[in-house]
Amino acid sequence: MADSHADSKPTMSSPTGIHRPPASTRVGIVGLGYVGLPLAVALSAHFDVVGYDIDGGRVEELHNGRDRTNEVEASRLTASSVRLTSEVDALRDRDILIVTVPTPVDDAKQPDLGPVRRASQTVGAVVKKGAIVVFESTVYPGVTEDICGPIIAAESGREIGTDIILGYSPERINPGDKVHTVDKINKVVAAQTPEAAQLLAGLYGAMNGDQIFLAKDIRTAEASKVIENAQRDINIAFVNEIAVIFERMGLSVHDVLEAARSKWNFLDFRPGLVGGHCIGVDPYYLAHAAKEAGCEPRVILSGRRINDAMGATIADRIGAMIDPASSVLVLGITFKEDVPDIRNSRVIDVIRALESQGHRVSVCDPIADAEEAAAEYGVAPVRAPHGRFDCVVGAVNHAAFADFDLTAVIRPGGLVADIKGIWRDRPSFPGLRYWSL
Repeated sequence: MADSHADSKPTMSSPTGIHRPPASTRVGIVGLGYVGLPLAVALSAHFDVVGYDIDGGRVEELHNGRDRTNEVEASRLTASSVRLTSEVDALRDRDILIVTVPTPVDDAKQPDLGPVRRASQTVGAVVKKGAIVVFESTVYPGVTEDICGPIIAAESGREIGTDIILGYSPERINPGDKVHTVDKINKVVAAQTPEAAQLLAGLYGAMNGDQIFLAKDIRTAEASKVIENAQRDINIAFVNEIAVIFERMGLSVHDVLEAARSKWNFLDFRPGLVGGHCIGVDPYYLAHAAKEAGCEPRVILSGRRINDAMGATIADRIGAMIDPASSVLVLGITFKEDVPDIRNSRVIDVIRALESQGHRVSVCDPIADAEEAAAEYGVAPVRAPHGRFDCVVGAVNHAAFADFDLTAVIRPGGLVADIKGIWRDRPSFPGLRYWSL
């Protein structure tokens, strides 16, 4: 979620004429990842919900009460009335279909709309006349109506805007956040017709206490989402840049930020590696849209360049402080603290840069899936380290690392490289060297 000035307040619309759909309303969720599953469970407390995912293994895990994203507890999942399936025909009778598939970028940092295109084909093959199709995936303005709509029309043989109405309600899930859950945060809602917008406001409002903002139109809602994470990316890039500057000046950016946070409206961002599905991706969608409109997105891409280079910058600094061919233990490979997801984790940039310098790198992560990490990055993290190393890198601030016994895994005179400031408040590191941004 985007940060705001402490003395500013969000402006909420006051939707009038909201029509609460009846409990018999049939809702289909397309995609059961960290966005779709919590949404399906929350809506199923009020409506008839089917959750569909193309991955049969994922559906089987959920049937067994296991959510690998850790977003929904097993007890809540098993108690839910949502019907989980990998059979697309289960979506044929749905009154409202909500698409929650990922929107990544390709190797050239260009939007990869493959998942939403395929989801649109899936929806088009089963959507009934009179249904509303809502997209929650983060996209640039125009994707829902100019790209997804025509695909649905072609697959269904129905007319968009009359037979089928499009809507957009951007997801705002913050992975691992147990406070700002989907049923407790504001939802932006837009649709092609005022009646559909009011209906969607009632649908989402049923689960979140009517915390609804009705956007002017779908393109406005799409734009509002894509700038939320671009704004965060730019702010983190600023802090990353000053972290490098202050480190060269012999200052700790953490000490500087601690002092600066004493001002009531200081924006509290921290330095580090910027990955994940949102902040490290969405600015490229906005940049793409800007270029399509004939504008050069200087600030947006400048922030991306700083953050994308941070892994190599950190590795170069660590490499300058350790001997050639040192053994290095990296703690954490997920993209975020206390979240098991390793996709688009920028910790791999640090690992590969250190390896390219000739160092021997091992990885420890107590919550990452070792097989998934091996398939994605060729790195198999262990849950607990063995032996001693010349350097330990604190890359991800998992709670399990807060009391980590560094002296047990680092050779005398070795380096503690604390990227996230995990151990900066410890009184001392006997016989070890300590470095942080």
